Amino acid sequence: MPKGPRELLRLLTRAERLSVRRVQSVLNEFDCSAEAWRVLDLLSDGQGHNMTALADHAFLPAPSLTKLMDHLVDQNLVYRRVDPADRRRVLAHLTPRGMQRWQILAREVRTDWAELEPGLTDGETEQLHLLLDRLADALERTRTTEGRVTTARGERAVGRAR
Repeated sequence: MPKGPRELLRLLTRAERLSVRRVQSVLNEFDCSAEAWRVLDLLSDGQGHNMTALADHAFLPAPSLTKLMDHLVDQNLVYRRVDPADRRRVLAHLTPRGMQRWQILAREVRTDWAELEPGLTDGETEQLHLLLDRLADALERTRTTEGRVTTARGERAVGRAR
């Protein structure tokens, strides 16, 4: 019999907190926060990303992201440029030093994560990724219930305009 949403939320929260704690223990050796690592990770694709995408990826509110980005710029890990396609936006990119830092961090986190015992099989890991992605997508979609619009982004339910 399926367990209720309360138990699922408890399990997800427990797994997330233990995972972040484990990753943070690796990142601490490099004086790096989990949020900074998430920003470096997204920027590692070389595409350049706007602040909204970075805030979403790092799970940070805009003011906290701005402070973090200022710190990463001061460390010469990230630079910002005006988006040539939309001059009102700013895109962030990794510096060569930032790319080197990300590569070291990614290798160390991957190595630590591989040591998890007893671990999941490759098939179980793939299935877990798929299920969590589906759950996140379902939670992110806007739902309409009893005349109220709700979203998974922590927004309050709001009444429909009449």
